[in-house]
Amino acid sequence: MRFGIVILPQYPWAEARRLWSSAETLGFDHAWTYDHLSWRSLADEPWGSTIPTLTAAATVTSTIRLGTFVTSPNFRHPVPFAKEIATVDDISGGRLLLGVGSGGTGFDAYVLGYRELSPKERYERFAEFVEQLDALLRFETDGPISLDGDWFTAHEARMVGVAAQQPRVPFVIAANGPKALALTARYGQGWVTTGRDGATGEEWWNSVRELSSRLDETGAVLDRYLSFDSGGQYALDSVGAFDDLVGRAAELGFTDVITHWPRTSGIYAGSERVLEDVAARIAELRAAQ
Repeated sequence: MRFGIVILPQYPWAEARRLWSSAETLGFDHAWTYDHLSWRSLADEPWGSTIPTLTAAATVTSTIRLGTFVTSPNFRHPVPFAKEIATVDDISGGRLLLGVGSGGTGFDAYVLGYRELSPKERYERFAEFVEQLDALLRFETDGPISLDGDWFTAHEARMVGVAAQQPRVPFVIAANGPKALALTARYGQGWVTTGRDGATGEEWWNSVRELSSRLDETGAVLDRYLSFDSGGQYALDSVGAFDDLVGRAAELGFTDVITHWPRTSGIYAGSERVLEDVAARIAELRAAQ
């Protein structure tokens, strides 16, 4: 089992620097930040930009993997985004993970004036986004890359330079439906789920089990990431709560689990003391493996 932590992009760098470097010191395997322009109940609070945050995080860490949790085509175009991803991967020495999903239907979906999309359209846009990012990040051509999709186009784009990871940065794809899971099986090196929206407790765990079974049906052999804090319980409420969640995730075949750095109030409110105790527990679990 590998362990990840999400650090929301809410802090000035003078404070965020400590969090990112501490995530590595505490022994987490990967650290992530949300790739949104703003987010739900925190829409009126400070909220930084993802790529500059990960770039800065890369300069104050050396071993922990860094990721987007998760990027989407709601406000991204594959060409400039691929260049940003390749650049951060180079700066980090090949430690970047690209978490990618179809994009929610909240603030990010409409702030730039886009119309509301049907579920079918959202999937088609997502599939094209993933396919084009795959082509751009593989650098499989010596010349310019032109894209002529239904959602994204580019004329003779140039992906100059090579990312540190080959054949490209690993994709960790958020997917629930059959088509999206098939896309994950084709392009993903990992799959991430937050379970079914709105479900809590046993209902949430049942949804996680069902989604994991759907992925099994694709025959894909992927790393499986579970975001704990979406099912009505915060994983860092206590070491005991964390232990219980890790055990249940392991039973369902998850290779990686993710929680959130404790905030002082509101969503993900908690104590850094508990975080430190959980980190010590992670060290014990590793030693026992």
